Amino acid sequence: MTERGRRTLREQMLRNQATMDLYAALSGKPQVALPIPPEPRKRAPRTPSTEPSESVRPPVRTAMKHTHTSTLALDLGTVTGWALITRDGAVSSGSQSFKPQRFEGGGMRFLRFKRWLTEVKQCAVAIDQVVFEEVRRHAGVDAAHAYGGFMGQLTAWCEHHGIPYRGVPVGTIKRHATGKGNAGKDEMVAAMRARGHTPANDNEADALAILYRAVAQEEE
Repeated sequence: MTERGRRTLREQMLRNQATMDLYAALSGKPQVALPIPPEPRKRAPRTPSTEPSESVRPPVRTAMKHTHTSTLALDLGTVTGWALITRDGAVSSGSQSFKPQRFEGGGMRFLRFKRWLTEVKQCAVAIDQVVFEEVRRHAGVDAAHAYGGFMGQLTAWCEHHGIPYRGVPVGTIKRHATGKGNAGKDEMVAAMRARGHTPANDNEADALAILYRAVAQEEE
């Protein structure tokens, strides 16, 4: 098998493992580890990536109130944070990387995002609504294009499946979580840890904060 073939096989198995981990987290069943081959030896040294790894938090019971509605909250981006509360009140969260891969076109990460949404829906049994962070200003053009691509895929997917969706302004999310509309990443992570969660990165923390705001808004 060629080096490219080995890389493609490994990437596919990593995606399958992430899907199985997600299903195990949402269903409460034990995780199963696939025999993922080691990464092929690289010809030249590379600086280790600083991208957050894909993560899935097991379901937890928190003080979050709910109205027996299954809600999926998303912090859209190349590393998308997600949080899900099921109809019985169990909360799962994590982050998923959609970083462009070496041997794929620029639009493939959006297709992978759409496929991942379908996998989440299948694992969660039902999703009654989707809420996401509504960003109006971006740090650069690339970030704006990426956000627009993910949001376009998300809204089209929700329309196709008949799932209500809405965006929540950034300042509203931060103010509800920390009391400050301009809270930083560390403050958001600390706020979610204070609520009993263990977010692996700020993307997951933001998704949890979006979920808390959505649940609170239902009670208003």
